[in-house]
Amino acid sequence: MNWQDFAETLSAQLGQTIQIHSATSVSGGDISQAFKLHTSAGNFLLKTNRAEFAQLFSSELHSLQKIANSHSILVPKGIASGLFDNNAWLLLKFVEMTSHGDDAQRGRDLALMHQHLNHSAKPFGWDENNFIGLTPQYNRWHKDWVEFYAQQRLAPQLEMAERNGMHPATLDSGYRLIESLDFWFQDYQPKASLLHGDLWGGNSAFTRDGDAIIFDPASYYGDHETDLAMTELFGGFSQAFYRGYSEVFAIDKGYQSRVPLYNLYHIINHFNLFGGHYQQQAANTIQSLLNQAG
Repeated sequence: MNWQDFAETLSAQLGQTIQIHSATSVSGGDISQAFKLHTSAGNFLLKTNRAEFAQLFSSELHSLQKIANSHSILVPKGIASGLFDNNAWLLLKFVEMTSHGDDAQRGRDLALMHQHLNHSAKPFGWDENNFIGLTPQYNRWHKDWVEFYAQQRLAPQLEMAERNGMHPATLDSGYRLIESLDFWFQDYQPKASLLHGDLWGGNSAFTRDGDAIIFDPASYYGDHETDLAMTELFGGFSQAFYRGYSEVFAIDKGYQSRVPLYNLYHIINHFNLFGGHYQQQAANTIQSLLNQAG
């Protein structure tokens, strides 16, 4: 990256003169490169990837702005995204982060975000498609949540898994599961909450002041339980987090029965991204859910 030329690109896009004093590579993600930029306008985080991923960054910027506008939980301030020298880039305000903070308050803040509801005639979806990792995530508007989860979440992942060599028996079971989805919603009608969409422990932290912060979103309007379920997939959230959450947004008594159903989406996506043992994990989860549905 030619930092002097990139500074000129930033200056033109932001409408002010930006000088980049230093650029330091930082770790954290496995999808994009990231740099801490020390500039005349302050410190920024710059994420870069190949030009073909420009939409990934523009959709991430859109999600960050939507969450910020909810005035509920902290996110890094999104500045701009674009193309430079055949690279896609995303510029965020740099935030010093730590793993330590008030987990109960993190739960309360997330619950406040989930209470931002979409009340339109077709409330489930988003105003653009985005990405879950590097996988396209489809967000066509639907009136019915079960229909949305079937057609915009599970079915596309299974179709991709077929192309990636998932065992036919697992695929057949997955499609049978889609036909049985109503079982988990007989006494539960979710509202369309503003979601992070990819809320595992690696996408949440605390600022140096102890405030909870979330980042790398794949947002849409959907059942708030999907975010909660993913916090359980890889860990990283304490019991205080769930207690704090339930103080603001009551957790339905049937939530635990839907946790594996919602995390199946991410498990199949991990198979599509990484292969390996995720195929067996998906097969086991699908069979357990089918057994539950009878």
